[in-house]
Amino acid sequence: MAAKLMHAVQYERYGGGPDGLKHVEVPIPVPKKSEVLIRIEAVSINPVDWKIQKGEIKPIFPRKFPHIPGTDLAGEVVEVGPGVRNFATGDKVVAMLNHLYGGGLAEFAVVKESAMAKRPDELSAAETAALPVAALTALQALTQSAGIKLDGSSPQANILITAASGGVGHYAVQLAKLGNAHVTATCGARNIEFIKSLGADEVIDYRTPEGTALQSPSGKKYDAVIHCATGIPWSTFEPQLSSKGKVIDLTPGFGAMLTFAFKMLTLSNKRLVPLLMSFKAENLEYLLKLMKEGKLKTVVDSKYPLSRAEEAWARSISGHATGKIIVEP
Repeated sequence: MAAKLMHAVQYERYGGGPDGLKHVEVPIPVPKKSEVLIRIEAVSINPVDWKIQKGEIKPIFPRKFPHIPGTDLAGEVVEVGPGVRNFATGDKVVAMLNHLYGGGLAEFAVVKESAMAKRPDELSAAETAALPVAALTALQALTQSAGIKLDGSSPQANILITAASGGVGHYAVQLAKLGNAHVTATCGARNIEFIKSLGADEVIDYRTPEGTALQSPSGKKYDAVIHCATGIPWSTFEPQLSSKGKVIDLTPGFGAMLTFAFKMLTLSNKRLVPLLMSFKAENLEYLLKLMKEGKLKTVVDSKYPLSRAEEAWARSISGHATGKIIVEP
């Protein structure tokens, strides 16, 4: 008996950008032990998706081709594999696929039971599909790396968030304010009012002299920087940090790793801290709870049908998205 087919988007080699994405019909995957099959309702695009396609992080995530990209999704459980205990057919869920295997830009995907959480009825597929990589990264950076307690019980810290209008940045602003932080944020001029609406105390146009120097308008030194942008050298950060300030680099390159090692060797109180997000289902459940309570929101930049996934890909590559980009099969 022939396997049932589904529409998917894949690429067959490194490079190619949006033109490298191909629309294909492939077999619907079958869940194995401790896995479920999800009918995808929404998937979000992250910069790491097209960076993997470009081969920028080949040593960490080598590809096997052809490859269906996309990791963050929301949908409905349609089949459960052996040993699945906490999910049943019909459950609405949010899930994160492994970057190594992907599979999100499709009509169906198989997900490990440990990599998903139930989605509250009040929340849409689009707003929750945006959470896994971006919001979990912001949460980990703030709570683990910067030591911010989101119940507001920690002493007020001065936090700088670069590229605050992007996927990670717009979540980081909201979460930092829950943690009683004084938030300074950078973004383009067109997004200043948007970032203020999320709660930022000070917003700087990154194209101005103050923005280039990352200077707080109130003269505050930063206890932590949630660094969502690229191309800013350590020499720009260092004079703006408090005596024990940290730069938490979410996209660390080779230079950042050298700076990290040097600061460790010299026992410097000012540190650069590379961050690689690790998935924990309880953290995703926590974010969904905050969203249900109205304490966290997803800002959707744009939505595309799966038939126009290459347009979503191009939008992400442009670097001009405000919030998250969603593809809906």
